[in-house]
Amino acid sequence: MAKPGPSRKAKPDPSRKAKPDPTRKSKPAPTRAKPAPAALDEYRRKRDFTKTAEPAGGTATLASTLRFVVQKHAARALHFDVRLELDGVMKSWAVPKGPSLDPAVKRLAMQVEDHPIEYNTFEGTIPHGEYGGGTVMLWDRGMYGADPATAEGASDDVALRRGYERGDLKVVLDGERLHGSWVFVRTRFGPGGSSDKPSWLMIKHRDAFAKPGSDIAAEYMTSVESGRTMEQIASAGDNVWNSDKPAKPGSRPARK
Repeated sequence: MAKPGPSRKAKPDPSRKAKPDPTRKSKPAPTRAKPAPAALDEYRRKRDFTKTAEPAGGTATLASTLRFVVQKHAARALHFDVRLELDGVMKSWAVPKGPSLDPAVKRLAMQVEDHPIEYNTFEGTIPHGEYGGGTVMLWDRGMYGADPATAEGASDDVALRRGYERGDLKVVLDGERLHGSWVFVRTRFGPGGSSDKPSWLMIKHRDAFAKPGSDIAAEYMTSVESGRTMEQIASAGDNVWNSDKPAKPGSRPARK
């Protein structure tokens, strides 16, 4: 009697789809949230867009990466506006003395109203008499994300939202001037314990980009967009607003 040959496995039928495994969890793709309808109400209420070149917002395309910007602002008092993209708007803080690379320095950061993403490219002069009237310089800009050391595997959006709501927002900045790990710590809520205008501290973490004893806000005095000083922007009398235009050929790089 002949010995039976080796058994052959049946070829899979391509017309039959495999049943999904209910025990296997897929990681959701990161999404960029659009701003809630009322997210920019306070910002718009404070401005007359027939008099200022500031953007009204609502037209920006959400990118696959989160953006940040630092604008030097000579309003009633000179300060730096630090803005982080989250949930379709720019969460914003007024930092009187500007960011510091010294981990021992804790910079006061007063939270202000959310700004539109389109504000990231604004450099120029807000007319006097308007809210925040004065000169605005693009002092730094770039991308940012959640500190992976504390994200616990969550997407940037989820980790950042969680940290923001908790009042312990740990971020990694990748800008033209600011780099590395930072933390924003909420120290006080607004009137009556509300979330309106709370106080925070902006602190540099000890990493390869930390520079004890330095003062980067005083070191860099020009725009990363135009290379101009605050005085040059003010004397030009223009309102630079190029949200839908590419960078001008030959524009000067960031410099001191």
